[in-house]
Amino acid sequence: MLSKSESEIMNAVYCLCDGTEGCLVSPMDIIAVLPAKRRYDPEKIEEILNNLMCDGYFDLINSERKGEKMYVINLKESGFAWKRTSKQRQRDVAFRIFLAFLGALATFVFGLILKALSQ
Repeated sequence: MLSKSESEIMNAVYCLCDGTEGCLVSPMDIIAVLPAKRRYDPEKIEEILNNLMCDGYFDLINSERKGEKMYVINLKESGFAWKRTSKQRQRDVAFRIFLAFLGALATFVFGLILKALSQ
């Protein structure tokens, strides 16, 4: 399970690759796609990218172009499946919340029935 910042950066990488196998991006390209409410700096992005690489989402190569740091990102199988996995995780959470609500409702109704029978 990824943290919130890892999920945001993985989503940004997935969007920047735009369905292709890989992409060449700078830290500023990634920051431009990330939500503005959270502050990211290039060092933190590089750390999170390395963590995602270790988790097997993509291959990462550090490069330089005209003095600017660049990343060559090649998505792996789990990187390609990121969107589908993310949506499935949201459905699972919604289903569990629904199940908890249904259980609470059943318990409430069962309690009312027992209370009515005991009087």
